[in-house]
Amino acid sequence: MTKKEKIIVFDTTLRDGEQVPGCQLNSKEKVEIAKDLEDLGVDVLEAGFPISSPGDFNSIVEISKNVKKPIICALSRAVVMDIDMANLSLKDAKRKRLHTGIGASDIHIKYKFKSTREKVLEQAVSSVKYARKYFDDIEFYPEDAGRADQDFLSKMVEEVIKAGVTVINIADTTGYNLPDMYGEKIKFLKNNVPNIDKATISVHCHNDLGLATANSIAGLQNGARQVEVTMNGIGERAGNTSLEEVVMALHAHKHLNFRTGINTKKIVPLSKKVSKLMNMPVQRNKAIVGANAFAHSSGIHQDGFLKHRETYEIIDPEVVGVDSSSIDLTARSGRAALSHRLSLLGITLSKIELETLYTKFLEMADKKKLVHDEDLYELVKKKIIH
Repeated sequence: MTKKEKIIVFDTTLRDGEQVPGCQLNSKEKVEIAKDLEDLGVDVLEAGFPISSPGDFNSIVEISKNVKKPIICALSRAVVMDIDMANLSLKDAKRKRLHTGIGASDIHIKYKFKSTREKVLEQAVSSVKYARKYFDDIEFYPEDAGRADQDFLSKMVEEVIKAGVTVINIADTTGYNLPDMYGEKIKFLKNNVPNIDKATISVHCHNDLGLATANSIAGLQNGARQVEVTMNGIGERAGNTSLEEVVMALHAHKHLNFRTGINTKKIVPLSKKVSKLMNMPVQRNKAIVGANAFAHSSGIHQDGFLKHRETYEIIDPEVVGVDSSSIDLTARSGRAALSHRLSLLGITLSKIELETLYTKFLEMADKKKLVHDEDLYELVKKKIIH
């Protein structure tokens, strides 16, 4: 059997994820989450953007002191002052990485930088060369690579690798790409950048069209070996690629022959903590970590699930830290689900008694939407069944 390839998990919950309005954490909370991410098994932890504020700088310093297993990464622009500050913030890190970059798309070059391709490329290369005096591990992001001209992007990637970059982050900054487009972009770089073998390709996708996870998987299938993610998919605008979605997609699709170092049983507990501390509720139908992710309410689904779990579940909930699936009793539930719940409550009925109760149950469910155990006890207690 072919050995599975390791996918490097780069977590940016504390940097890109924290850019959501109202989600800012204090230094103590950041260290707490960082330690949890370390226990989860992330390979690289992006701790923040040190030049952005004294608070962020101090948080990176504290994380560097307290978290030792993952590489600790700090973000910068392709600016000397940023790079100096990043280096200072990481002085206590056991293993450190600089994450620097500049816009690569024509729309960024023209409107954001009011510059030219030539000048932007020169700044990219010079910043990497400068950073080499501090860092052996440098990740470079051509911002808005998802909309960049392919030939210019390839040239930028080639030149920054020559200057000393070890990781290339192909950022779909605006979430514009479709999976086939993004996959082809990664494939083009693999096939056309002569020194691409000297760097790891990383995928960094945003969810503006709801495609961040799909695009990330497409990137991995076409040669990327690092994926940039956040817990619960938090991030600016529509968010980033969800750690839990990518990890479990790779887990479910074993034919891809990829593995991560993530302890999946810690996913849901950490999801809940991040949601609480960052004041960012998780939608109930969110994949993997939503309250409804392993809940069944349709009668047909419930019947199939009770006969064999895999009829309607592709992931065992225990694998991600959920005790068990749930059978929710609603007006769409069938007799099988009602009988199952009654048996769990120690109530045994004949077929005729169950049929009588089921009629009354539906009347109640139409009014209450969700029927709880105490409601079932009440139905029986009122001697609806004689």
